[in-house]
Amino acid sequence: MSLLSLPRSFFSLSLSSPSHAITSRRNRCFSCSLSVSKTSNATSPAILWFKQDLRLDDHPGLLQASKFPALLPLYVLDHRILSRYNDEKLELVLFALEDLRKSLKKQGSNLIIRFGNAENVIKELVLEVKAANVFAEVEVEYHLREIIHVVEETLVRMPSFDRSPEIVLWQTPFYDIKNLKDFPASYDEFEKLQLAVTSPLLPSRLPSAEMELDWGLLPTLDNLKKFVNESPSKLNESWALLKEMSSETILQKQLSKSGKVSLNNSNFKHTKRKRLDKSVFVTQKQNVVGGGTNSVFNALAAYLRYLEGTARDDWQEVHEKLRTAEIRDGASFFALFGPALCLGIISRRRVYYESIKYEKERNAGFLSPFGYSTATVSASADTVCSMEWYWLLLLKSQLSDGGAYPIRIWRWNGYLIQYTVVGNRGPAVLLVHGFGAFLEHFRDNISSISNDGNRVWAVTVLGFGKSEKPNVVYTELMWAELVRDFIIEVVGEPVHLMGNSIGGYFVALVAYFWPALAQSVVLINSAGDIIPAYTSPQFTKVRATSGATWLGARLLLFYLRLALGSIVKNCYPTVSDIYFRIWSCYSHPNVASYFAASCLAEN
Repeated sequence: MSLLSLPRSFFSLSLSSPSHAITSRRNRCFSCSLSVSKTSNATSPAILWFKQDLRLDDHPGLLQASKFPALLPLYVLDHRILSRYNDEKLELVLFALEDLRKSLKKQGSNLIIRFGNAENVIKELVLEVKAANVFAEVEVEYHLREIIHVVEETLVRMPSFDRSPEIVLWQTPFYDIKNLKDFPASYDEFEKLQLAVTSPLLPSRLPSAEMELDWGLLPTLDNLKKFVNESPSKLNESWALLKEMSSETILQKQLSKSGKVSLNNSNFKHTKRKRLDKSVFVTQKQNVVGGGTNSVFNALAAYLRYLEGTARDDWQEVHEKLRTAEIRDGASFFALFGPALCLGIISRRRVYYESIKYEKERNAGFLSPFGYSTATVSASADTVCSMEWYWLLLLKSQLSDGGAYPIRIWRWNGYLIQYTVVGNRGPAVLLVHGFGAFLEHFRDNISSISNDGNRVWAVTVLGFGKSEKPNVVYTELMWAELVRDFIIEVVGEPVHLMGNSIGGYFVALVAYFWPALAQSVVLINSAGDIIPAYTSPQFTKVRATSGATWLGARLLLFYLRLALGSIVKNCYPTVSDIYFRIWSCYSHPNVASYFAASCLAEN
């Protein structure tokens, strides 16, 4: 396996999963930079395997692959990948692929579209065109890393070549980091490095596609849904329905039966407006930005210029959606652009570049040391920087051979979640930590439970440890739905739920709302309102706080920042570095402010 990073060197570590080390020569990782051809047949074509990088703009892999005499862009409709997408995201994929194919054709190229397992499709194409290299983006999500590994193993075993085709992994270097081993585990330490963001790349000139190939047809949405529904990776119907049953809907039905609340509550109404001709909200639900790269560029320009006003209908629509999605300061950016970023229709680096470019336009070419001049610039720049930070942090955890348990990454609602699993047979057990903790809270329990004949999962829920801490409204219902989806998508069967502290609250809610998922429930020092019917606060997505509560929350956070070291040392006297690891949960304002405000409101 080769590793490519452009335009600057990124890091030089093997990207093979520790649990699936490749024993062939590909166990080594070459730092290719601009010299992949040194290990390649310069007369052979290259295959560029698109996954979650559906763009031509700012695409380092495309730049390097375009240096080959022939380039074959490929997208594989693999059920193992698509089955994790909801219907709206499947729509976004089709719109992005349609635009990607049009953009490639304008340069004399095209996009091969194939159904099937990636390893089989790529093997057949390699044999057909005698390709020497397959370019693919580095991934952190476990299921994608597994697919890349299977593709690589398949290519290694191909007997028809004197030299097996090689996978060249590439990554868009947001920061100029020479070696990921030196990447700090603390965000405070990372900020001290004051790393500049690298410049995005313009679309590359591509070699023409002159081969006689079956390029494949882009399926309709109905055909794609049928393909996914018929795949072995698709959830059975009853489990799929469980994912569609939101906790709020269930709770509303329960309360309406008791006469405590009406289902016509305004918090649960959804209105749909007539679609504009040039709308950037292309899906049937019209919730998120989609289409091709230029469409997302257009939406980003409208988002950044929110304060300027506009006569354009499509920009007015973006501004209207922005106001609806701004349930927290800055939360609207990921709500609108998150799916496009996760599918790689636009790169994080390009978003940052466009945001800073607009900021300079507003300030005569300068950046203020006192912060950004508009909330939209702040939201877009801060969001992509945060996404990149966690992506690198979790990538580093995937490269490390150390640790008692394998670390895996799962993407939930666009956010990266850390988890581990130990054991390969027996009943399934899921451990959910409490406040201020993460999956390693159970480090002394996982092996014991596994040794007793169980398969043990432990997850770090959103906002804690090394899982992402996005700018969202954190509620017990959101965390319960995360645990629900983890059971359905990752574990794949009913589990014995074990929760500590507030984690006990989460697993109790899961068992209450979706009892088919719970074999049993074990509560350890449980905290929170366990019986939703008797809870005093209303379960709503938006929780307004008074000015006094806001001020009190900030004062409480200030106290915690000063006193947390001594508090944690008293609780964990034998682990010297536990303070730094737990502090990451408290130091992030998105999570900490929720709990501080909640404590004040309840008292």
